[in-house]
Amino acid sequence: MTDTWKTRATYLLFILPFTVVFLIFLGFPFLYAFYLSFHRITNLLNILSGLKFAGLANYLYILKDPEFYWGVIASLYYGALSIPFGMAVSLGLALLVRPRKPLLKAYRTLFFLPFVLDAFVVGIVWTFLYAPRYGVFTQVLHWLHLASLDFGVLASPATAMPGVVLAMTLKNAGFGMVLFLAALDQIPREVLEAADIDGATGLRKLWYVTLPQLKPVMLFLVVVGIIGALSAFAEFYAMTGGGPTMFLWGKPVGATKVAGYYLFEHFSNMRVGIAAATSFVLLLLSLGISLLSMRLFGRRS
Repeated sequence: MTDTWKTRATYLLFILPFTVVFLIFLGFPFLYAFYLSFHRITNLLNILSGLKFAGLANYLYILKDPEFYWGVIASLYYGALSIPFGMAVSLGLALLVRPRKPLLKAYRTLFFLPFVLDAFVVGIVWTFLYAPRYGVFTQVLHWLHLASLDFGVLASPATAMPGVVLAMTLKNAGFGMVLFLAALDQIPREVLEAADIDGATGLRKLWYVTLPQLKPVMLFLVVVGIIGALSAFAEFYAMTGGGPTMFLWGKPVGATKVAGYYLFEHFSNMRVGIAAATSFVLLLLSLGISLLSMRLFGRRS
């Protein structure tokens, strides 16, 4: 009995630092944000004690606000573009660099490096690349004598969102590439050899043999992509500022004003109760969509 308790105490001692850090930097902020979602500020000079209980008023405000629904729609549109495109690019990179050669190992590192960069920094860089007069894309169009196609990618409601998707996909593709590489190495060799014996060609082998074996990784990337789309903010703040403006139902809206930007505006205007409530509504929404995706993938499996 003594040895058992010593073993348990040793385990608890090892996880104690993580538990303390988790409670301080994640657990307490989560609970305090939940507390704030039921309050509103009455004293801007003292936001800690100048709070008044508001009940469900913050949640009701969100559910009645058309801008919130547009933010969710914009976020889902962003996810609908970025998730499949990102998985395709990541899988393509994984297949290209999978052979174990020294030069390809260096390419793996180079493809993964952009993932560790901050989204805001990457967004600023791509803003210069998309610049309508001196940007790289503009210079390439002029070099190809296609000056008529010279327009601001981030200034058009039709191309602003795809422009952000392209930038963030190239930034994050290395993460998916690493996951796909690990999954490809776990595919039983017997399965691939059986496909070769049956005469499966490259594309048929990829579609009917390789992709079914990669479904767990694909499901993980879908769930992470959904959460990322509903919480995205830094890239839009850096590249579009929530714009460009377009008219929807006769009202001006930001073409890339995603749900994360909606939350930021309330927080920056010291409406922290509404901002906190928005975060929990988005949390429930992301959980619901993620569970639905898991069920759909399970049925297909």
